[in-house]
Amino acid sequence: MNVGGHPTITIDLVLDRQQTKEVLRAVLHAILFHRLFGTVKPQTFEVLDVTMPGVDDNEITHLVEEKVDAFWRGVEGGANKRGQILVTFSEKRPRKSWFLIGEEEIPWEQWIINAEIRQPSDRERQKFDADLAAALTKSLETMLVHSSSEKGRAAVPLITNASSISPFPIKMAVKVGGVEVA
Repeated sequence: MNVGGHPTITIDLVLDRQQTKEVLRAVLHAILFHRLFGTVKPQTFEVLDVTMPGVDDNEITHLVEEKVDAFWRGVEGGANKRGQILVTFSEKRPRKSWFLIGEEEIPWEQWIINAEIRQPSDRERQKFDADLAAALTKSLETMLVHSSSEKGRAAVPLITNASSISPFPIKMAVKVGGVEVA
């Protein structure tokens, strides 16, 4: 999907309360693992026998934990058990304006994780976990196929500053019931 001229990749997940944080943490780390272009120290997350790649970096871990916790607070406190975490990668470009001097951030790719919280019964647990494991495997496949495809590689702007783990600004937003939560 192309929204606003940049690729948008969607991952749909149905989670239960016990696994919500663990799954979202692993999916966010996996996206970042495939889209950070600096020197990445890898780590792995095991979720329902699915091994997900991650990034062992304090700043990235803090950002991920902050957004996972915000999502959890948003769905835990309200009636709405559906939400989104949006990960947007941008590039900084000189602002083209007569009166303003500076830079603006132009998005080049966005990932949308749609998550719904359900509480399966004990009878449904095995099928629920199998379905979630299949969804995680599919999300990993989506990440790999997109980031290695011609379209996925073409979306990445020229890297002009490789001094940090990400040469591009990363923004994460959490929405529950269509409203952004912090």
